[in-house]
Amino acid sequence: MSEQKISAEQQRLNDNAIREVPLEKWGPYLSDRQWGTVREDYSPNGDAWNYFPHDHARSRAYIWGEDGIGGISDYFQNLCFAPAFWNGRDPILKERLFGLNNQEGNHGEDVKELYYYLDNLPSHYYMKFLYKYPQQAFPYAELVKENASRSRLQSEYELLDTGIFDQDEYFDVLVEYAKKSSEDLFIRISITNRGLKEASLSLLPTIWCYNRWWDGAFKTKPSIKLTGPTSVEINHERLGQYFFYFPQADELLFTENETNRQRLFGEELTSPFVKDAFHEAVINNDFSIFKDHKQGTKFSPFYQLSIDAGGSRSLVMRLCSEDQAEPFSEDIDALFAQRVGEADEFYRERSPEVSDPALLMIQRQAYAGLLWSKQYYHYDVDQWKQKSDGITPVSEERMHGRNSGWRYLKNQDVILMPDKWEYPWYAAWDLAFHCIPMAHLDPAFAKNQLILIMREWYMDPSGQIPAYEWNFSDVNPPVHAWAAMQVYRIEKGEKEKGDIDFLKRVFQKLIINFTWWINRKDHNGNNIFEGGFLGLDNIGVFNRDLQLPGNEILEQADGTSWMGMYASSLMDIALEISKYDPAIQDSATKFYEHFVMIGEALNEMGLWNKEEGFFYDTLSVDGANPQQIKVRSVVGLTSLFAASLLDKSQAAKLTDFSKRIAWFKDYRIENGKFLVDEQSNQDEYTLVSLISKETLVSLLRYVLDEEEFLSPGGIRALSKYYLENPYSIKIGEETYSIQYDPAESTTSMYGGNSNWRGPVWVPFNYLIIRSLRTYYHFYGDSLLVECPRGSGNFKDLHQVTLEITNRMLSVFLPDENGDRAVNGRFKEFYRRPANRELVLFYEYFHGENGEGLGASHQTGWTALVAQLIHGI
Repeated sequence: MSEQKISAEQQRLNDNAIREVPLEKWGPYLSDRQWGTVREDYSPNGDAWNYFPHDHARSRAYIWGEDGIGGISDYFQNLCFAPAFWNGRDPILKERLFGLNNQEGNHGEDVKELYYYLDNLPSHYYMKFLYKYPQQAFPYAELVKENASRSRLQSEYELLDTGIFDQDEYFDVLVEYAKKSSEDLFIRISITNRGLKEASLSLLPTIWCYNRWWDGAFKTKPSIKLTGPTSVEINHERLGQYFFYFPQADELLFTENETNRQRLFGEELTSPFVKDAFHEAVINNDFSIFKDHKQGTKFSPFYQLSIDAGGSRSLVMRLCSEDQAEPFSEDIDALFAQRVGEADEFYRERSPEVSDPALLMIQRQAYAGLLWSKQYYHYDVDQWKQKSDGITPVSEERMHGRNSGWRYLKNQDVILMPDKWEYPWYAAWDLAFHCIPMAHLDPAFAKNQLILIMREWYMDPSGQIPAYEWNFSDVNPPVHAWAAMQVYRIEKGEKEKGDIDFLKRVFQKLIINFTWWINRKDHNGNNIFEGGFLGLDNIGVFNRDLQLPGNEILEQADGTSWMGMYASSLMDIALEISKYDPAIQDSATKFYEHFVMIGEALNEMGLWNKEEGFFYDTLSVDGANPQQIKVRSVVGLTSLFAASLLDKSQAAKLTDFSKRIAWFKDYRIENGKFLVDEQSNQDEYTLVSLISKETLVSLLRYVLDEEEFLSPGGIRALSKYYLENPYSIKIGEETYSIQYDPAESTTSMYGGNSNWRGPVWVPFNYLIIRSLRTYYHFYGDSLLVECPRGSGNFKDLHQVTLEITNRMLSVFLPDENGDRAVNGRFKEFYRRPANRELVLFYEYFHGENGEGLGASHQTGWTALVAQLIHGI
């Protein structure tokens, strides 16, 4: 890239990279959902969903953030913009996405809308979002009622199931953003009537101020004031002055972003200018209160549009920090075309080896969803505990309830979210996966995110990294050292220079976290680790966070393997830093030795079943023999992930490291101790792995068996064997069971909206593929395995990774009929010309047919699909 002309987008990223926070001021930082979150919950009993339900959202000002449909904000969310709509039939002005809370959905919380993140640049100089809005009354009650009547054994009742889109009676609302400069944005909203009849739509392009003044935090309340028939001026003590320009409107609506306490709590209404004033006016067709009201903290021009069948209407707005005498004098279409061209150029640079248009389209939408998932996230736990929201008094229960131990957590940053509706909060291990595809787009931001999650206002003083908002004390797999090394290598491969300062920064914090794991999750001090659910929700026979009766301890194959991967990744980081700072050599030695001891525990202390050739969790009880929980799942496959290649020529330059490792190996060999340490035929590399070649082959027998893990769409999370052979275990007086569930969860464990009992998950497929690539670089064609098992076809491990990759990509690619497996039972809708190239990136995928399941916009870690296309 350095020898070529730098593209416009790359130049913007280069400029941002030298900032303290490599972030554009304006971007898609507005959440898709703020209601029902822990930080908006001031109840004494921690019932977040019912304390702030969807029905309150239009009338109640948020404390910790804002939400909207396809919206934007500045990076502190002082000022927000998002479109709102009304089809003339709904009971609610459509200002935010609707979905079911955790108790309403038969598989937990679930958004019930159709929307798509179509394009985005890392600088957000161009963004594109599509929302599909029915022309009939939105079926709120039907969705709630039907899902409530369904059991966990049934599929979820989705918006497309209602039939509301059957006759194409809907609007495509396309929202595009093009920046002229960092603080000058054009907004184009294009509405297409997909129906066969003329239809009307009310459009409200809404701009508002996040209510930070409610508790006296501001000296001066922000104001949005009319300055002309098509312009308003925004004054904000933190953001400064801005101007918003718009076409001539039917009405001009001003109100305050204040709670309607009369509607919600029966209190006397002191002013009609409350948060839901637009809703009341539009639904009741009464705009009289706005006639002489020309100022507020929430504003929208109102447009009543009549659109012919198949026709379209477009409106353009402008938001900028400088007053414009003629805000729409320039060629706006040319600006949008220029930004689209820059996006095309940017993505061509990142995938020059990919020529298939279908793959490029999938990759670009995956990247778009990843970039749209940036969200402003604000949560100060100590302040949240000790203050009232003005509705519910401070309670002793909340002072000692959920997350109360995280008093030092004070987050206020833009962070990559797993899904801005279903999971509008960061999750520690999700974030690590997000940073890998992000490193191809914006390595400075990817590095910033990994550093951020380990900063002192996130990491607990004990060294624990916060897991996720619902329970920061839960434990996610420690994948951050591995992710940091991946990000480093991606950037180094593209720029031919690695960021050693980045590795040094994360290395210091990772050592603290590694020590926390050693001290807190190795109960017996034997290098076999617990960790609880470890992000795999219901994969266990029983809840792995459960406090078992008596003195039972669940020693986990995956907890132990994750820690082996952690140690090997820290060794890799230390060795890389040692090239520039030899003083770090002894840290590399420390983590190498720790890795070997974890490997010994994994292989020789009850987790490996020699007869079956698989790793299992073990239940240990004082005074009794340990009992293996013989369930073949990805828990037993995590041992594949800890594999590193040591370059002997590089290691030889580190004399202290080489000397110590040589002594350590000799000592263990002489004393008959465990050591996986294989030398390549070319004598170039040493393979440092938790498992031997024989164990690798044994595990792959299961991985590549279509009656076990290998599905048409990738590697399942649980073996299909348990479809006909459910597994049970009795602990005390309780009997626990598990069976293969290829689709949604049939158990309520962890809310029931996440299933690790059979479906395909992209991050695990990615980890398996990456690890097998490492083994291939070591073994080459000297190791062949049958793939699929029973086929008679023997392949090297590189060919195996291609087989898994192609199966995974087949979920998203159109087949010979033009259908995508991901669309499941809704393939007819996606056959229509307007919808053929729309792709959703779900949380996980059906273990038999590849249908998308779980959160529908989990472009966080499912964006790893873009890496599979890129070739990893």
